[in-house]
Amino acid sequence: MSAFSEVNYVDLPAVFALSARHDADPHPEKVKLTVGAYRNEAGKPWVLPVVKKAESMLAADETLNKEYLSMGGLQSFTDAATRLVLGENSRLVNEDRAVALQTLSGTGALHVAFQFISQFYPGCKDILVSNPSWGNHKLMIDRLPGVNFVQYAYYDPETMGFDLEGMCRDLEAAQDGSVVVLHACAHNPTGIDPTMEQWLKIAEVCKKKSHFPLFDLAYLGYASGSFDQDAASIRLFADLGFEFIVCQSFAKIMGLYCERIGCMIFAGQTAEISHKCLSQMKIIVRSIYSNPPAHGARIASMCLNNRDMRAEWEDCVKEMHARIRRSRSYLHTALKTANAPGSWDHILAQNGMFSYTGLTKAQCELLIEKHHVYLLKSGRISMCGITQENAKYVANAIHDAILNAKEN
Repeated sequence: MSAFSEVNYVDLPAVFALSARHDADPHPEKVKLTVGAYRNEAGKPWVLPVVKKAESMLAADETLNKEYLSMGGLQSFTDAATRLVLGENSRLVNEDRAVALQTLSGTGALHVAFQFISQFYPGCKDILVSNPSWGNHKLMIDRLPGVNFVQYAYYDPETMGFDLEGMCRDLEAAQDGSVVVLHACAHNPTGIDPTMEQWLKIAEVCKKKSHFPLFDLAYLGYASGSFDQDAASIRLFADLGFEFIVCQSFAKIMGLYCERIGCMIFAGQTAEISHKCLSQMKIIVRSIYSNPPAHGARIASMCLNNRDMRAEWEDCVKEMHARIRRSRSYLHTALKTANAPGSWDHILAQNGMFSYTGLTKAQCELLIEKHHVYLLKSGRISMCGITQENAKYVANAIHDAILNAKEN
């Protein structure tokens, strides 16, 4: 008898299961609004031209080898990634209080951060996460011994906007010194971001309660098209004297999805504290995967550090941002033209890759089963799946779902 005979099957996360179902669907008008990955106007993956250029240059460089990177990764990449987030003239950088290590994309950065916090953050009992949030946050936090996954108010279903009052209330009620996970920009899954005035109020509550901020930064540049503007929330906390962690992904912003390139930044009160913490984080990396991969990090480093390639990359991010804004406009216009019940202005007001449509579970199920429009049953859609060509079809399907879905 196997020692593992009691192991049960576990369902795939919904986003992967629905994507697989879409891919197997022969329907000619099927639409995929599930996975958060950039698609061009033709609905195809886009390898950034500057990434192709970097790969060609790397392939021609005979000085490169396949030796291991250090546990901390490629320093030319992590240094540049840190300046990208905190600013070229950051006091934290100049005082050597901001340290970083390369990770396996944003997920790896979060995993290392959560492991470090659970081991070394004094009295760590609660990690607070927005309601709703990216599903992987709960998956990781639930596996930390002695740590609770706690949600704070964020999305207001009545206004389909940001619930600042509810968020501040929940942060006030939380145990002092809790860890608070914050989406720096282009909130996943709602696409709703606080204004800078609202960020200041959030920071004031966190300061009053001695909370420790952990920023999830997967979509830098996607919210506004500007790196500086999208990083403003993090820089505000830096200016207010917080210690914090930033978990950064280069999957979306460089199209390096399969290369798994990320960076975790720790900002401490002193350089000594920061470097002590970095040493412990490296040991965590050693215990999991020892050291990160080089190829994607070299691509990212070239795009960050070469002036001409940096400018070309920034243009690519602006193009991706503009394409998503057009997708929002396509869908908004089509919904209005179809006379779909309700107000759809929130589609335009939201930022980044995702939109929280406000559709119910029953409406989403009808969209999938009848119209072959694949989306999460929370009503979250990836705006990259909307094109000028399919916007009318999706809008008409939504109209039908609103009128005909049978609510439980």
